[in-house]
Formats: sequence, C-alpha cells, structure tokens
Amino acid sequence: MEAIWASVVAVTGTLLGSVITHTFQRLASDRGELFARSEALRQERITAYSAFAEAVEDYRHGQADRWYRKQETPAGDAFIAARDEAHRLRTAARQALYRVMLLTDTPEVNIAAERAYECTREISNAQDQAGRDTRDAQAKRAIADFVSRASPLVR
Repeated sequence: MEAIWASVVAVTGTLLGSVITHTFQRLASDRGELFARSEALRQERITAYSAFAEAVEDYRHGQADRWYRKQETPAGDAFIAARDEAHRLRTAARQALYRVMLLTDTPEVNIAAERAYECTREISNAQDQAGRDTRDAQAKRAIADFVSRASPLVR
C-alpha cells in the first residue's frame, strides 16, 4: 500500500511540476511575443515618422521653388516644371502622412502631422515675399512640432 501512495505522490508531483512549468513558459513566451511586437511597431514608427518628416521637408522646398518660379514667369516652362514637381512631392508627402496615421493611435501626433502637411501646402499660395516667408516659417515650426510630438512614441 505504501508503494501505491508513493507512486500517487510521485505522479501527482510530476503532473503538478509539468503544469507549473507550462504556465511559466507560456507567460515567458507571451512576454517575449509582446516585446517583439512592440519593438517591431517602434521600428515601423521610426521609419514612418522619419519618412514623413523627410517627405514634408522636400515638399516644403518644392513649394518654395514653385512660388519663386511663379514670381519670375507665371506661365513659363520653369514654373510649370516646378509646379509639376511640387505636385509629385505633395503626393509623396500625403502617402507618408497616411503611413503615420496608420501607425499612430495618438491624436496629437496625427493632428501635428496633418498640420505640418497643411502648412506646407499653403506656401505656394502666398501673395508676396513676406507672406511666403511667414508661411515657410509656419511650415518649419509645424514639422518640428510633429517631430517633437512623435519622438516619445519611438523611445
């Protein structure tokens, strides 16, 4: 009879050890998966946020070039080429904006990204040099604001 009880205790101990081991391994696995997922999201955000900042800066330069070419010769070939390039850069910036919006669940970051895009878009609508300079400065500040708001999400 003692042999049976010893066997029951041994089997019970083995089963209990297996259950506990499985539970701890599952928790460790879940933590590892969560870490891997958060790290992948962080890397994806770094890529998207920096690509957006780069695209909107390029767009800002394109808008400035468009404005200056329009001042020189409104119907000239240089203006038409600058306008077409600004449209291409606007599309690239808008695509980068969509990636930011897909990866961000923080409204302040999305609002800052949209503001940077909108401020940049307005540069070519300036009526004079002072207006262009003001709009360009606003766009620079909006881009910097986006970067400062987005950076805590990638640290």
